[in-house]
Amino acid sequence: MTPTAAAEITLSHRFADELPELAVDWQAVEPAVPQLLVLDDTLATDLGLDPAFLRTPEGVGFLTGTAVPQGARPVAQAYAGHQFGAFNPRLGDGRALLLGEITDREGALRDIHLKGSGPTPFSRGGDGLSAVGPMLREYVISEAMHALGIPTTRALAVVATGRTVRRESDLPGAVLTRVASSHLRVGTFVLARATGDTALLERLVDHAIARHYPHAADADNRALALLDAVIDAQARLIARWMLVGFVHGVMNTDNMTISGETIDYGPCAFLDTFDVGAVFSSIDQQGRYAYGAQPAIGEWNLARFAEALLPLLAEGTDASDMDAAVATAQQSLAAYRETYNAAWAEGMHARLGGTPDDERTAALVNDMFDMLAMARVDYTSFFRRLASAARGDREPARALFADPAPFDLWVERWLALAPDADLMDRVNPLYIPRNHLVEEALAAASADGNLSPLNELVEVIRDPFTPRPGLTRYEQPAPEAFGPYVTYCGT
Repeated sequence: MTPTAAAEITLSHRFADELPELAVDWQAVEPAVPQLLVLDDTLATDLGLDPAFLRTPEGVGFLTGTAVPQGARPVAQAYAGHQFGAFNPRLGDGRALLLGEITDREGALRDIHLKGSGPTPFSRGGDGLSAVGPMLREYVISEAMHALGIPTTRALAVVATGRTVRRESDLPGAVLTRVASSHLRVGTFVLARATGDTALLERLVDHAIARHYPHAADADNRALALLDAVIDAQARLIARWMLVGFVHGVMNTDNMTISGETIDYGPCAFLDTFDVGAVFSSIDQQGRYAYGAQPAIGEWNLARFAEALLPLLAEGTDASDMDAAVATAQQSLAAYRETYNAAWAEGMHARLGGTPDDERTAALVNDMFDMLAMARVDYTSFFRRLASAARGDREPARALFADPAPFDLWVERWLALAPDADLMDRVNPLYIPRNHLVEEALAAASADGNLSPLNELVEVIRDPFTPRPGLTRYEQPAPEAFGPYVTYCGT
């Protein structure tokens, strides 16, 4: 039976019970005047929740953590992190709470988590609050990523709190209700290792395996099996990001999940014109997390994960055992590039119509990216229009180039490989959350509570591959007047 009241919802607290050293019991701040802004009805139903109930005052209380089910145990999670490469030993949920875990209709365990729910012991002087704009951004981008088939956390709801959040200016406050396979992060393991408590680290490994990689439970070395599984998942995830032109913005180790889901959509964006050095984050002054840097940063983060697991990879405690553990970890990490390159190549061959995996395609791809970068061509439009060239009409793609001569030479080589236009349409999105449209929607929602632009944008991007009449503006690159795009983390 679908729960119709908070008391009927069952939230387990396995993380809090099994890893109490990494959890602090806490409660959300009561919103001043809560108002439900958006709710994903389909996701709610998948979780076994009644969307009609979630729209009631009690349901909104559940979504903001102020009407938790009986027996639930909300906690702020503890973790460390490397922020722009610098180690911070004490991060944790500074403005977030894990309400608990729910079993969805497929039998999978999913976290119900809040963002912007008020200060916690990990707030480090912050107010623990979030603004409407950043929380709606997470809703929009996570919906787009899910529709594109990229593993991601999901946004169940955004609730306006009726509070003012003070940042550079006064902003309306909001709480995001997020759903994830779990919120275990690389930083969770880094903190466990930093405590020096090997038993805690081992319990954390077992918890992660039970949650995400049960096949690893029978491995001779469970920590090594977990490391290999996470490396594989993250290599494939980042390859998918790169293929669609996604820029995460803040790939700190506390923002890399063990599950292989994308998490924390702060200063993120999709490429407009192709640029490997594209940075959209206001705080990434050195370009550490630029578009083209993401694969290497993923590898760097995974090296920190491997370091955290070293005590469990070693057979003993002397120096030779640790040296052997390091060698084992390095061997596992060496698989990252191979897995990433294979996943990226497979995806790029599909984007180009099933081109063969040979030297001709490799040269073609390299020349294509040089051409796109030099001409500053819109990344998404290029691949989508290229399918028309495969059907005999080169003009839509050709029109993207001020000087089409390089394209004319390149396209002849590509057409000689007999690309499949129908395959291209299945994997190359027509509709993404273009940056200017996202900002337009967030501005309308934040300034006067007008959610129509946001709802229309989400409706479009939920079906990114199918052309529909009347949606031309959602296909178009940003106008020249939009200018350089900058996003902010929202804290």
